[in-house]
Amino acid sequence: MTSPEGGGRPGVPPLPSPPLPPSASADLVLPRYGAGALSDVVPSALAALGVEGEHDLLGLPPSDRYVVMLVDGLGWHLLHRHAEDAPFLNGEGRIRRSLTVGVPSTTSTSLASLGTGLAPGRHGIVGYTMAVPGTDRLLNTLRWDTTVEPLVWQPHQTAFERGVQAGVAVTTVSRKAFRGSGITVAGLRGGEFVPADSAGQATAGTVEASRRGDRSLVYLYEGDLDWTGHRAGVNAPAWRHQLSAVDHFAARLRASLPADVVLLITGDHGMVDVPKEHRVDVDSAPELRAGVRMVGGDPRLRYLYTDEGAAADVLATWRERLGDAALVLGRDEAIAAGWFGEVEDRVRPRIGDVVIAALDEMAVECRREFPMEPLLVGWHGSLTAEEMLVPLLVAD
Repeated sequence: MTSPEGGGRPGVPPLPSPPLPPSASADLVLPRYGAGALSDVVPSALAALGVEGEHDLLGLPPSDRYVVMLVDGLGWHLLHRHAEDAPFLNGEGRIRRSLTVGVPSTTSTSLASLGTGLAPGRHGIVGYTMAVPGTDRLLNTLRWDTTVEPLVWQPHQTAFERGVQAGVAVTTVSRKAFRGSGITVAGLRGGEFVPADSAGQATAGTVEASRRGDRSLVYLYEGDLDWTGHRAGVNAPAWRHQLSAVDHFAARLRASLPADVVLLITGDHGMVDVPKEHRVDVDSAPELRAGVRMVGGDPRLRYLYTDEGAAADVLATWRERLGDAALVLGRDEAIAAGWFGEVEDRVRPRIGDVVIAALDEMAVECRREFPMEPLLVGWHGSLTAEEMLVPLLVAD
């Protein structure tokens, strides 16, 4: 099994992970909730800010001012593979370690983990799309169904709210369209929101917010790298040019921030390119759809919600169809393997009855429900090292 540490700080030993199911690929990386995961970043920053009751699990430097910049799609392996395109991000001593994201390795799940400091099984945003229990509907977490109340879906206090309660000036700097969105309210609520739809606006807004109060914490979101990867692929020149643009943005931001601000930079997942010939459509054969009531999740981590009593047959059919190309587990198996951390009872039915984790370069599409899926090149969501590992960079 690939170590989630990915070559972290010297002298820091790898931490143990729960066992993988016997059929798992040696390349899978399990999330390390509470021991080096994305969900540990904001609680560690709050502890470094001196907030009582928080724990610095990541060894961050003490400071009165922190900026946490999340680059959507910035994977650990991708950053190292293209080091020449990102000289600032790969600067001497800047990359402290790798972190694991949660499962699925997808944006909405990762943003909620970052904002709450919780594993997906507790905050309950367990996928890009997931079942609304008791209905025949899926919740698209990036568009959000207005009939689903975000505060009910995710009732736990966020780490940002804890910071506000402790007297920290907390600010989110992100795109204007995300103000008041379901994912923002559910997973990132707390403090002020500063809209920024360009790099210039984001830099100015972050610098100004970092000066607020006696102690400040700013969360900054950057999404263009992920957008480029989905459409062009991470092996395309466009992706490398966008990484270079992100690198210049981060360097400019660091130069513009007050000297006493610690800038953390991380990602929410990596990405892999999936060739057309390695994709399986749920509707490509009648037996693959038999017993399947709804299809959710992502192509790299697909959820199949089954008819009553059909889960075992669906599981067997998909295991036979995909063979070594994917790890196909029942819901209880995936939970027992530690994929989602501790899973609350209210969250359990949101996870598919059958969970398909793609391996290597394959994906399970559902073109009827998600017609955009065949048009995209880069994907993420599964438990491979390429998708699960993200960097933690410290620029102080």
